[in-house]
Amino acid sequence: MQQITQKLKSGQMRVVEVPIPSLEDGCILVRNHYSLISAGTEGSTVKTARKSYIGKAKERPQQVKQVIDVLISQGPVQTYRAVMKKLDSYSALGYSCTGEVIAVASDITGYAIGDRVACGGLSASHAEVVSVPSNLCVKLESDTDLKQTAYNTLGAIALQGVRQADLRLGESCAVIGLGLLGQLTALLLRSAGVRVIGIDIDQTMVDIGAQHCLDLALNREDHGIESRIFDFTGGIGCDAVIITAASNSPDPINFAGAISRKKGTIVVVGAVPTGFDREPHFYKKELQVKMSCSYGPGRYDPNYEEKGIDYPAAYVRWTEKRNMQAFQDLIYNKKIDVSYLTTHTFKLEEAPAAYDMMLSKSEPFIGILIEYDVKKELDRDKVIIKPPTSSPQPSVVTIGFIGAGSYAQSHLLPNIPKKTTVSLKGVMTNTGTSSRSVAERYGFDFCTTDEKDIIENEDINTIFIATRHDSHARYVINALKAGKHVFVEKPLCLKEDELNEIAEIYNPEPGTRTSEPVLLVGYNRRFSPLIKEIKKKFSEGPMAVVYRVNAGAVLKDSWIQDPELGGGRIVGEVCHFVDTLTFLTGSRIVSVYAAAMSEPNHLNDTLNVTLTFQNGSIGTISYLANGDKSMPKERIEVFGHGAAAIVDDYRELMVYSKGKKKKRKLISQDKGQKEEVRWFVETILNGTGELIPFEQIYITSLVTFKIIESIHTGECVKI
Repeated sequence: MQQITQKLKSGQMRVVEVPIPSLEDGCILVRNHYSLISAGTEGSTVKTARKSYIGKAKERPQQVKQVIDVLISQGPVQTYRAVMKKLDSYSALGYSCTGEVIAVASDITGYAIGDRVACGGLSASHAEVVSVPSNLCVKLESDTDLKQTAYNTLGAIALQGVRQADLRLGESCAVIGLGLLGQLTALLLRSAGVRVIGIDIDQTMVDIGAQHCLDLALNREDHGIESRIFDFTGGIGCDAVIITAASNSPDPINFAGAISRKKGTIVVVGAVPTGFDREPHFYKKELQVKMSCSYGPGRYDPNYEEKGIDYPAAYVRWTEKRNMQAFQDLIYNKKIDVSYLTTHTFKLEEAPAAYDMMLSKSEPFIGILIEYDVKKELDRDKVIIKPPTSSPQPSVVTIGFIGAGSYAQSHLLPNIPKKTTVSLKGVMTNTGTSSRSVAERYGFDFCTTDEKDIIENEDINTIFIATRHDSHARYVINALKAGKHVFVEKPLCLKEDELNEIAEIYNPEPGTRTSEPVLLVGYNRRFSPLIKEIKKKFSEGPMAVVYRVNAGAVLKDSWIQDPELGGGRIVGEVCHFVDTLTFLTGSRIVSVYAAAMSEPNHLNDTLNVTLTFQNGSIGTISYLANGDKSMPKERIEVFGHGAAAIVDDYRELMVYSKGKKKKRKLISQDKGQKEEVRWFVETILNGTGELIPFEQIYITSLVTFKIIESIHTGECVKI
């Protein structure tokens, strides 16, 4: 299928061929008929992308700070990879569209193939097909005007601002900023029986508003504008003011205070400074300032938007989905008519010209629609990036990637050995733009959003899995059943029954395995040069190890903390440190005891874990989420055989032995990712067997489950 994309690096905008997005649980696939360009939001994004690197940095100071933090903690190589991953990727544009349902996930009810729908959110992009969560999609009547329904998202944003104003029939409201969002706001207010005043600095927009949606239309520069507004409101002032302008000036917020009545309400919808002057208006009038959050309640809540968990109407009457539905009902019942807002309609292939026009302002515009050829047959196949050569070089390791986010692009893909015996065949991600970006950047033969193109591909014998944690077990099981070598990022799985199923497939009864696939979990720290040096020094006998992790806080609503999606931080990250202790001691864990600090959210992410090993070794993991991130993250102390060693954040090693101190310092942090990937590929090439014995992989996952059990029971758990 085709999709409009832009690269932040160059600002180049293209309509590119990408795979149709995958159909995830809780979603529907929609074939777009129309999508709406948001001149404000998208215009700003496109404008920033076309600036120089310095210009981009000035526009995004928060991201610059993040780059500096990565540079300090991980060094220039990882910083460069992280920055280029962002700059050189295809970025999707758009967040409001309308079309026809072509597929429905098995867990979704209320939608059927052929239904007409309007969609919102970042996945409702300018593409021939989009995958949208059910709570960001509303069903339409079959005879609805789809050109009008394409305004779905902007309509919901405007409606949420109106709701925040909490106006009554016959009251007055001023709308400051008469662009697309302001016009929609005025239409909604007028349909509710509110007397609407519109103000803008652009006389053209003022005149259009006067013709379609305003009772009083004013230019901000008009002489005596405040007096005219007070005359219109009978000397009272506006009951509410909704600011839909986008400006760096404090004038909109201060002007709103000047024209408000006493105890009036000011609602900020647009991007304007809110540092208003306390005197003379806000203090003396006791004005109330409200922020309006996007489409309404549910926005930015993963439980609502991703999992489809609705808020009860008795407690949250108007959610973002209900706002969308109310907006569409107004259109269908002809309570509002937004057709006049559409000044331009572009075919999909002409879309880059729409953005050029918008940025250059070569023509006056309000609403710009993109129209899709719905009669065209959709290409559902994977997208070929490199056509096969007539005499391809045979490869021993043929690789497919499932998932290729930031970690994979920083630590896995760049470290795959560049050999003629190693080839990158295919990459699969959930979205077509990310899939194509990765394929082009790293030289894959094709990109796809369908796991079958990877797992069932006879030309692929090795699969890397770097998706969200909840999908790891499924992909591992399917890949092993297909006889593939598997590298899976930690954790291996989230549940004990998944672990046992993997064990049955990978490690069956002796003599029953039909092939010898290699399974490796991304426990990279055991491959770090500093850890291997300690291992060599303390090679025999029991030892004591203390592993302190200054993990930092992760918010409760993060997918990482979600037991179903991320498994929580014990399963998701503490497994790293369990594996490192297993490697250092060279022995099997026989018992675990854990205690977590009591805190309001019950996240169990500040804890101490005590491990005992078969050879008499003991280990302590202090995983701490309540510290300051400016402190280095990891410190390991090892004691045994009359010697001691300290690893500081995988940058520095100090060994104390025979009264002497030996120090080794690396140029940059090395947690072993490069060596891990290299050895995985070399193991397959050379047929040398397992890199990590499966028993250790199994026990490490099992121990994380038992850590949680120990916290809950307060008892030591035998392994």
